[in-house]
Amino acid sequence: MYTDENTSTGGEHIADRLFAPETANDPLPVYTEMHTTCPVTRHTGMFGLPNVLLTRYEDVLWALKHPEVFSSKGVVDIGGEFPLIPLSVDPPEHAKYRRLLDPEFSPKKMAQLEDEMRKFVNETIDRFADRGECDFHEEFASPLPSTFFLALTGLPHEDLPKFLQWRDDQIRPVAPTHEEAEQKRLAAGHEIEQYFEQALEEKRRNPDDRLFSRMVQGEVDGRPMNDDELLGTTHLLLLGGLDTVTATLDCMIVYLARHPERRDALVHDPSCIPAAVEELLRHQTPVMMVPRVAIQDIEMGGVEIKAGDSATLMLGAANVDVAEFSDCTDAVFDREANRHLAFGGGPHRCLGSHLARLELRIALEEFHRRIPRYELAREAINFSPGIRQADTLPLRFTKA
Repeated sequence: MYTDENTSTGGEHIADRLFAPETANDPLPVYTEMHTTCPVTRHTGMFGLPNVLLTRYEDVLWALKHPEVFSSKGVVDIGGEFPLIPLSVDPPEHAKYRRLLDPEFSPKKMAQLEDEMRKFVNETIDRFADRGECDFHEEFASPLPSTFFLALTGLPHEDLPKFLQWRDDQIRPVAPTHEEAEQKRLAAGHEIEQYFEQALEEKRRNPDDRLFSRMVQGEVDGRPMNDDELLGTTHLLLLGGLDTVTATLDCMIVYLARHPERRDALVHDPSCIPAAVEELLRHQTPVMMVPRVAIQDIEMGGVEIKAGDSATLMLGAANVDVAEFSDCTDAVFDREANRHLAFGGGPHRCLGSHLARLELRIALEEFHRRIPRYELAREAINFSPGIRQADTLPLRFTKA
């Protein structure tokens, strides 16, 4: 059994590379090396504290399904005053919030949004279609999910620039020092909660048929959610609704631009797009990892994990584990069994996964219907670590 601070050959070295820009741009080599040399490793992480990395599909899925061992409570701190509900609440407490929220994001509920979403997608494309070029990240992937989030929740569209700035300041703040970045993150978190406090109060006074109005009128365990619960929930919905779909669209379009034969297959047969969405979620896995904390001692892969250790569940590495996926390093659009973990798993599985699937499918359908041929205006595209979002994504294209 490994019990020291560097439990697998190369573990410390590879852990240091996880947040390197070159890994975000192309994580597969690091994932492959981790599978080969250190599938489970306990190393000295940030702030000098022990951290455990899990990379195998079987281990990551087990950890996701067992919050009594790998807890999600308090592991995400992005500058807000209130816990991010339901992410930061473990079962059994977690279940009461999911009972309220899950029906709001069910496949049936999401299907009712298709026409409205398709309209938003085409209005977004209209703004650049005649130019023959665009920054896909800035002009499509970034505003589209955010525009739909505002419509879904019943918030004013004119607040879009404010929301995009808050998103960036919370998730990838740009500042000269770590301390200044943290100050920017905290300030954005405070502004978000102030905004939502006023918005929720407005929904109480003047309810509409949108999500936030239904939340303030909904009940948890036979009572309305209190202000702290509502602010924590809306804050999490903002981060999930604005950032991850943007990153996913960036990753998918870069892949398809670099593999025009795969792109052409989607253009010629749009019925392949739903399966392609699932496979590109697996192959690209924009959310590279999710954090947890061990709350029990446990051994995994010959490594002794101790209560109190932080844990990093490598979703991206799990999704290219040859033990689970044949031809795992290739994107196989007609893959028959695709139990990918891009949306996580277990009780904390992504609340908005059905909404994300709908957004991604419609975005790819409409974009390729109207712009079937495109190429990267420059080959080097830089992605942010952790959540793989492009800084810019210039495209050249011809209209259909």
